[in-house]
Amino acid sequence: MQGADKGQAIELDGEDLRIGIVQARFNEPITAKLAEACLAELHALKVSAKHIEHVTVPGALEVPVALQVMAESERFHALIALGCIIRGETYHFELVANESGAGVTRVSLDHQLPVANAILTVENEAQAWARAEEKGRDAARVAVEMANLLEDLT
Repeated sequence: MQGADKGQAIELDGEDLRIGIVQARFNEPITAKLAEACLAELHALKVSAKHIEHVTVPGALEVPVALQVMAESERFHALIALGCIIRGETYHFELVANESGAGVTRVSLDHQLPVANAILTVENEAQAWARAEEKGRDAARVAVEMANLLEDLT
């Protein structure tokens, strides 16, 4: 939910973390804004540009398989999924939203690797634009926080 209470902010440090980003190209102007905000936040959190691998795929349904290959490489501390699914007039919206979300979660659980899911699921383009920047930043912060947490837990 936009403007939701996200709890108290904690100090985050992304130095030495390796982050993989998979960005869907469908609704590309919006996903490009997600990526721009995400990358800016990663840099603000001290994640080195040389430690970020950013790839694109056709759409949200293809995001999980790219995440899976990245996870299997064991080169990353966390992954980020970026995409935008806008409701249309058919059931396709639900299918893409449900399956891409389930796939992203499965990659995270199967590989015990944080995957920040910033695949927007919105009613219209205006909602997507209203959320893109904040959700892109949030994805970066979630990835760094969870990578640090899992490092501490193991």
